[in-house]
Amino acid sequence: MVSSRTKVLIVGGGFGGLFCARRLGKVDVDVVLLDRAACHVFQPLLYQCATGTLSIGQISRSLREELARHTNVTTLLGEAIDLDTDARVLTARRPDETTFTLDYDVLVVAVGMRQAYFGNDEFARWAPGMKTLDDALGIRRRLFGAFEMAETLPPGPERDSWLTFAIAGGGPTGVELAGQIREMATRALAHEFHSIEPEDARVLLFDGGSCVLSSFAPSLTDKATLALEQLGVELHMGVHVTDVRQDGVTVTPKNGGPAEDHPARTVLWTAGVEAVPFARRLAEVTGAPADRAGRIAVEPDLSVPGHPEIFVIGDLVGRDQLPGVAENAMQGGLHAAASIRRELAGKPRRPFRYRDLGSAAYISRGHALLQAGPVRLAGFLGWLGWGFIHIAFLTGVENRISTVATWLATIARARRTDRTFILGGTTSPEHPYTWLKTFHPNMLPVAQAPVDQQP
Repeated sequence: MVSSRTKVLIVGGGFGGLFCARRLGKVDVDVVLLDRAACHVFQPLLYQCATGTLSIGQISRSLREELARHTNVTTLLGEAIDLDTDARVLTARRPDETTFTLDYDVLVVAVGMRQAYFGNDEFARWAPGMKTLDDALGIRRRLFGAFEMAETLPPGPERDSWLTFAIAGGGPTGVELAGQIREMATRALAHEFHSIEPEDARVLLFDGGSCVLSSFAPSLTDKATLALEQLGVELHMGVHVTDVRQDGVTVTPKNGGPAEDHPARTVLWTAGVEAVPFARRLAEVTGAPADRAGRIAVEPDLSVPGHPEIFVIGDLVGRDQLPGVAENAMQGGLHAAASIRRELAGKPRRPFRYRDLGSAAYISRGHALLQAGPVRLAGFLGWLGWGFIHIAFLTGVENRISTVATWLATIARARRTDRTFILGGTTSPEHPYTWLKTFHPNMLPVAQAPVDQQP
């Protein structure tokens, strides 16, 4: 028998999609949650996975397992690629390139954003971003592999380039990566090598602004700058990375001046984001306005103009300068679910109101920033606040317990227990013996999937 209940299709299992599905659990609707990885990833801690502190299992959880108690929610693996708004049918692609369709009464789009290279997608080969578990593991391979490579080389410029790490972007992710790499080099790896001194590793942080963490209060950015400099991070503000190569980067001052080359065999990109292809397809078929990054202009209730049955939530929302943070996605997911429930009860929708609950950024052990309304915390108190916030929103009780235990062990000792990285086998053409496995999706044909980086 065909169900007469409202069919809700949620695309994306991040914070927005997961919170929406949870709130609709046990409601008189049929929910399908479509996700390209079938797991929820706690993105704010990806950098800790990349630098060997946490495992992928501690920052991720199977969506099927998480939603098992909600019998009206079905989880499916697939990537949304097309949409027929008249028929209310979405087309999804399986990992083997075959497709299937899903019909809906209400569509909630929570696909998030992917790394942007501002028209220089070829940079992705040498400068991976960090949006997925694959990205984090790829960066882990490059970070720890760089020290291993340096150990095999004689003193000189080539070894120095392997011990130089360049980061494009001075936002929270860039700052957290920079701090963690220096902390990793000076603590966890300090006494494990014979030919090199890991403490000599250089971390170069490039950003076009005048300071790091520009979204924070000036007093906090000043403290972050001081903490990074004390760690040994070299800050280069007011510059754009204009070229990325296998052996380094070129940066150009914003206000003019000669370009500078910096030898570095490990480059990481955290400088910008853009909409995934399905989001751009959604804007195309609905006629909804979108900005250069692909964020979609929505109505006050987060629905697409002219299509009240389609909600857009999270990073993809292009109104009111909503921040691209987890809290915005969570609140958007809860709002979409509340709107659906109100309509089922015959009540009108309410406009979405974002409540800024604050921002946090990790610098190093014992030092973080926390900004929530009038509250400004830095140093040890900021670090404690940062820890409580992240544990509170981490999915799964087991993940929370194991993460706290790992953090306590890391505080007590300098060890990083999740440093394993995979280089592949010498006889497998699909898994070559190399750390270079990252490509931006725009560089590949549709039928060819990148090995490590997904949108």
